[in-house]
Amino acid sequence: MIQDYEAILESISDGVFTVDKEWRISSFNRAAEEITGVSREEALGRPCSEVLRSSLCGNQCALRKTLKDGRALVNKKCYIINSEGGQIPISLSTAVFRDREGKIMGGAETFRDLSELESLKKYQLPDTQGNKLLSSKSPSMQQVLYLIEMVSPTDSTVIIYGETGTGKEVSARTVHDLSPRREEPFVAVNCAALPENLLESVLFGHIKGAFTGAVEDQQGVFARTGRGTLFLDEIGDISPALQLRLLRVLQEREYEPLGSSRTIKTEARIIAATHRNLKDRIAEGMFREDLYYRLNVVSINLPPLRERKEDLHDLTVLFIQRYNSLHNREILGIEADVHTLLRDYDWPGNIRELENVIERACILCRGPLIEKNCLPPEISGFNPLMRKEAKEGKNDLMSSREEAEIQEIRSALNQTANNKQAAADLLGIHKTTLFRKLKKYKI
Repeated sequence: MIQDYEAILESISDGVFTVDKEWRISSFNRAAEEITGVSREEALGRPCSEVLRSSLCGNQCALRKTLKDGRALVNKKCYIINSEGGQIPISLSTAVFRDREGKIMGGAETFRDLSELESLKKYQLPDTQGNKLLSSKSPSMQQVLYLIEMVSPTDSTVIIYGETGTGKEVSARTVHDLSPRREEPFVAVNCAALPENLLESVLFGHIKGAFTGAVEDQQGVFARTGRGTLFLDEIGDISPALQLRLLRVLQEREYEPLGSSRTIKTEARIIAATHRNLKDRIAEGMFREDLYYRLNVVSINLPPLRERKEDLHDLTVLFIQRYNSLHNREILGIEADVHTLLRDYDWPGNIRELENVIERACILCRGPLIEKNCLPPEISGFNPLMRKEAKEGKNDLMSSREEAEIQEIRSALNQTANNKQAAADLLGIHKTTLFRKLKKYKI
């Protein structure tokens, strides 16, 4: 019976501990170890106030009150200090701990970590441009809104990760609009849209004669941004040489225009964005690790639209209102079957694709509601079952390819006595690519 009781305590996600009459911990379950960061061996026999370090310890001790009046306390909010000194919000409940004869042996307390719940509380951002696009019912977006609100008043560098069309520039502009720099310029540059030599001139400017066609001095966006915010989109696509120059700007807050030896100071705040996995780019030798850590002060991960379907209705209404105004239409909404099609579609182009679809529908719609025939064929003819079967077939093909690649890598390692450089040469790939594949396949 006791073993069953202990097994149950070890399996639950709430922290549980008991104390004797001298307030020393007599049991401490696995979840209690995880939440506090204190091992069972360290906790047993110590006063509970030393282990939990709760905001209620002392005169407001919940367990003391329960043992005094015999009444259990349920879901009392407070916080504890974990082993690393971090403040952990918890909800606790207390009870009297008795033996089989009903004699009081001490007290029992359960506590639940509220950290995730607190971080996902809904934040209502002030009314600024783009905030309607960021409004969300999705828990994953609530974390995004929380980070935006927290980082906006600071001068910290921010990097935004997200697939194409998820709203990276809207998020960056919102950070700017909520910051003390809101009256200064917000300047956006798509680094992937320009060749390297032109991008360098666009960023840092140039002097007359710096290159063929440079007939006059030209300011770059760093100079034009002043004390505002410079948004560098698709930062993962810039060349190693340009990465080095950008690293210097972030480190030293200064740069030289092309062709000039004059150093110019910059006070611009940098917000970068990419759809790429920069750690993979580092492993491939395509992105500087030192620049990654300079950029990755605060990272914001935007979820794709397929992972926030709760927001489809509100976004659709927003875009209908926008294009009603733009195209002088009076569309009231969408038909029920259109709602089903929009919900079942995967949205590879994310919010940008949804906006384009709704604009097209508003142009073609001839009644008060958007109908199925107003949608593009890839959506109006969309069959979730066919998509699932195609995806499963693709996954089977990928699995076969990956299995073959794993066998190739293992064979090369065996032939070279596990020499990574020799194995990479045998496979005809770079050593860093081999390391990335070893990590990917857990070889």
